[in-house]
Amino acid sequence: MDNAKNCLSELNSIIKESDEIYRNAAKTLGLPDCAFWILYALRDNGEMPTQRELCNTLYQPKQTINSSLKKMESDGYIELLSVNDHRSKQIRLTKKGISLAEETVDRVILLEQKALSGLSAQEQTAFISLFRKYTQLLNIHMDTLNNREELNEK
Repeated sequence: MDNAKNCLSELNSIIKESDEIYRNAAKTLGLPDCAFWILYALRDNGEMPTQRELCNTLYQPKQTINSSLKKMESDGYIELLSVNDHRSKQIRLTKKGISLAEETVDRVILLEQKALSGLSAQEQTAFISLFRKYTQLLNIHMDTLNNREELNEK
């Protein structure tokens, strides 16, 4: 158990440090965190997601995403396009938004790729595989939060 406790402490520290790296990047690039991640998601998958899909991708509440989208739309960075369901709109970068993405998140993505390329292909595969497995296990165990008996088991 001590090893798991020490590993957890180290993992939490690494995650917080990583979060801080991205917060600083967004700040350095003059973007609010949520706008940064919206631009990132739009550039990362190259599609025109709906607001719901964006919320699922970014693991952010609908209100948070909606507020940021409205600001980005009023600033001329995105367009919200109606699809079959009038309540559902796809998000598309405007030319101004594409320029902003090129100057900001595209640079971050390139730096991330450089950082990952510092790992061998085998290390990259192992890293992703282990982090995905940990996240899945964490999700399963977090589902037991309402069951106090399981929380007390060590």
